[in-house]
Order: sequence, then C-alpha cells, then structure tokens
Amino acid sequence: MSDIMNIALVGCGGMMGAHMRGLKLLWEAGLRDFRIVATCDCDKARAEKMADDIAAWQGTKPNVYENQTEMLKKQDDIQAVDQSLVHRIHHDLAIEALDAGKHLTLEKPLAMTIRAGHAIIAAARKNNRLLQVAENYRRAPAERAINWAIESGRIGDVRMLYWIDIGERLWYWGWRDELNQAGGGWSMDGGVHFADLFRYNVGEVKSLYCVSKAIHPFRYKKHETMEEPIPATTEDSTFATLEFENGVTGSWISTSAAPGWGNGIRAIYGSEGCIQWGRGLKTRKEELTMEQLQEQYMAAASGAEKARWFPGGVTDTCASELYEFVQACLHGGPIEITGEEGLKDEAISLALYESAILNAPVSVRDVEMCKLEAHQAKFNKEIGVADVKPVDI
Repeated sequence: MSDIMNIALVGCGGMMGAHMRGLKLLWEAGLRDFRIVATCDCDKARAEKMADDIAAWQGTKPNVYENQTEMLKKQDDIQAVDQSLVHRIHHDLAIEALDAGKHLTLEKPLAMTIRAGHAIIAAARKNNRLLQVAENYRRAPAERAINWAIESGRIGDVRMLYWIDIGERLWYWGWRDELNQAGGGWSMDGGVHFADLFRYNVGEVKSLYCVSKAIHPFRYKKHETMEEPIPATTEDSTFATLEFENGVTGSWISTSAAPGWGNGIRAIYGSEGCIQWGRGLKTRKEELTMEQLQEQYMAAASGAEKARWFPGGVTDTCASELYEFVQACLHGGPIEITGEEGLKDEAISLALYESAILNAPVSVRDVEMCKLEAHQAKFNKEIGVADVKPVDI
C-alpha cells in the first residue's frame, strides 16, 4: 500500500477553502502523507485559483478540471475525493466517485434527503470504499473538553439541553436560501452540526415535535438598507422539543427573523451543574471559564488522545478530520463520523420538517429508515432516489 494518498478536491467554493487551509496546516506541521493532485469546480477559474494557492505551499500544482466525470476518466492516480457541493447534487457526485473506486469525504449534510444518504452509504459498501462525513464542530479543543467534562460526571446526571439562537439575518446566502437546492434552511445546513453535538454529548434523540415557519419572505443584496430583495424559499425559524432515549429533554429554537437584540443560550444542565457554550462550567462546588476547562482537559488527555484528536499539535478542525481520513485510507484507522453517523445527524434535522408538516411528534428512527418523508418526497422524486431502499444502520 502506498504511503502517500492522492486527493482530488471537488467544489472549490468557500468551505473547500477551509479544507485546503486545513491541509496546508498539516503540511506545515510535517504531516505530508498526502498530495492534492486535482481540483475541480464548475467554475474552472475557481478551481484554477485553488490549484495555484495549493502549488504555493505544496510545491506541485494540481491538475484543474471543471467536471468530475472528466477528472475521474482522465486521472487514474486519484485515490480519494474530497467534495464540498450544493446539497442537491451530493448523492450524484458522491456515488460517481465511490463507483470509480475512490475513497470519499464530503461536506455535511450527507445528502439532500435521507433516502439519498442511504444511496451513498450503499455505494460505499458495494465498492468497499471509506466514507467520511465532514462534521468538524466536535473536533475543536473546547468541544472535546465539554464532552470530557460531561463524561467525567462533572455536572452529574444530564437532565436538560437548551440550544436557543435568536437573531436576524437579512443578507442573501445564495443557494442556501433556495429550498430546491438546499433541502432546508439553517436548521438543516447548520443544524446537522448541532444535532451531532447533541448526540455526542447527550445521546440519541428518540423523538421531537417542531413548529417551522418562514416568517420573512426575502433576503437582500443590500441588506443594510433592505434593498434589492431576493425571495427566500427556506424556513427561517424552527421551534422544537426533543426527547432523548435516555430521558433527557431538549429545547432547540432557531430564528433569523428576530430584529433587535439577539439572544440565546447553548447549555446542558445536569443534577450538579451546567456547561454553557462560550461561558464555561458552573456547579454547586466550582466555576470555570471555558478556557480553564479546556486547559484542564488538555492537561488530563493522554498522549494517544492528543495524537489522535490534534495531530502534530494542529487544532484546526478541518485539518484534524482530513488527517483522520488520510490515515484511515492509508492504514485502516477509525473514522469518527462515518456515512452512517452522518445520516443519524441529518435525520434529526430533517425530523424537524417532517414534524412541522405533520403537526405531530415524530420518531427520529422512522425518519432514518425513510418511513416519514412528507417533506422529502418531492425532492426524492426530483433527484431520482424515490425507489432507493434504506440500508441497515
């Protein structure tokens, strides 16, 4: 087996820039068991610019393409593909790469719909290729410290989760504000990050009930003065109650349609105290800032743990997830967020929309296994996955 992994980057927009910077940090730390051999984007100028940026630190310039099919046909030295794409086309390009025998890491969410996600997982299994979903939030040192504190019993038995974000966004966010491209609004696009943190720190979500609304029908090219409106077809507000399998209850509220003072709290409460994101830990016996909690965690972490989560001392979250992916491809190591884990994260977000349409609580497991698709059925038909059979997860 080769000691160097040849990677192609597909979709050279904003988030792939973060991936490239993560790879650059690994390179600078001396962790150079990869080469970026191709960049690909429907806007070839973007792929060209990224290839030039990579050449500046890698020393060799990747080949440039504007079509993944052409890239896979012409360049057989590619061993793995890193994709960052519009949600609507995730499954098409993911399955194409897997069927070409390439290992795959792709930006969250796994797919536009759960059924499309099952199709990607099935392709990875059929081709015996590794599949990673780029779910990077939990990889930050502060997030590892929060999980360590909860698992160590610092706040006692977990009782309640509050994840509340109240604010206003008027600027236009491109395809992310278009339901037919994104499949959902921020509660899906960013929500899968949060759902992953819920599962990581609290446990599996059993069921939820949600009210979802599109309160403000427009975003604006000139958002400061609310001029040049553009219709927004995604929701901007979700209000949900979550029931976890272990009996914990959660409140998850997100709105970008609230002018005036922003507000909110992200916290987990236990029988002895709480952890609040951005603030720290407070119990009946102690109070720590987040910086102090992180320092305690890093002091307590074993050398093996640090080597896995923060390779070469690099704490950038995109860098660490890509390092894990490269090592798994080369040496068979573990992948923390597999396709199956990514699907479970996404099912929580999509359960919000299924519940809102049904006006009733829904089982997250039923969403995972495609038994509830009131929100997704239209998209499944449009993107050609309506007949896909769910795989066992």
